[in-house]
Amino acid sequence: MEEIKGVKTWRGMTVDELVSGMRDCAFGAGRLAKAADIYEEMLREDTTKFIAIAGALVPAGMRDVIAQMVRARYVDVIITTGANLVHDIIEALGTHHYKIIESKMDDPELRKQSMARIYDVVVHDDAFARLEDFIRTAFERMNPDRSYSIREVIEAIGSNLSDPNSILKSAVDANVPVFCPAIADSMIGLHTWIYKQMNAAFHVDAFDDMKELIDIFCDAEHTGAIILGGGVPKNFLLQTALVAPPREDGREGFDFAIQITTNTPENGSLSGATLEEAKSWGKIGTNAKAVTLYCDVTIALPVIFAAVQARIGR
Repeated sequence: MEEIKGVKTWRGMTVDELVSGMRDCAFGAGRLAKAADIYEEMLREDTTKFIAIAGALVPAGMRDVIAQMVRARYVDVIITTGANLVHDIIEALGTHHYKIIESKMDDPELRKQSMARIYDVVVHDDAFARLEDFIRTAFERMNPDRSYSIREVIEAIGSNLSDPNSILKSAVDANVPVFCPAIADSMIGLHTWIYKQMNAAFHVDAFDDMKELIDIFCDAEHTGAIILGGGVPKNFLLQTALVAPPREDGREGFDFAIQITTNTPENGSLSGATLEEAKSWGKIGTNAKAVTLYCDVTIALPVIFAAVQARIGR
């Protein structure tokens, strides 16, 4: 047992000083501090770092943070929802998301004004029209005589972006692969289907990505998972460990894991399932350094990243 000493604050303290001071706290504060410590250790070890991104994090304002993590190689592999890629591209094309106050959340009126709502964020329909034109142009530059994996399609789309603050553009420039297993469940998937109606030769193999992701996992000296939310990206990432053989020292599953979620495990959902539960599947190593932090990602991620940046910089 460890004594609870509480966190102290003072004028001019840094984010890292605040987070480090939470180590002697319990509940979410203690878990946040542990997440920062695990992330720091991932970066100091020879670790291949996978990040799974679910939820509407880009519309909520996490785009720049994640793009910066990619550019600085604080992550090596991305698994995300199609929605986050869609909204990243929308921003890259010069259209934006806007916060709306609660008293103005009149959805039928927003519909009349050609705006769609994501909780307290709105985006104009024109953004999606611009997205459609961009996606079609990107597809027209691809080779119609070959089959593409989803990862290759995403890379081809990203290579047409010029915004340096884009997650996808940053990933292409940094040679960080981006996987999107449920891409059909997004505007990119919808426009891919529309494009295929006119260009039947355009072929995408939805299963090719699995071998590439598994190979990356198997070739890694150490593996770390950063799971933001849950859903398909979380499962697609963790199931990779089910196929990989144990290493020479007997290790199996991920060596490090951080999960940030607002879901709890009582209803049996994947998004709420603890990392301890994942050990029963062999997805997380028995002796892995892991923590599940119950917190809004938009609060926890910038704080953890800022603290670890300061430590690695020192």
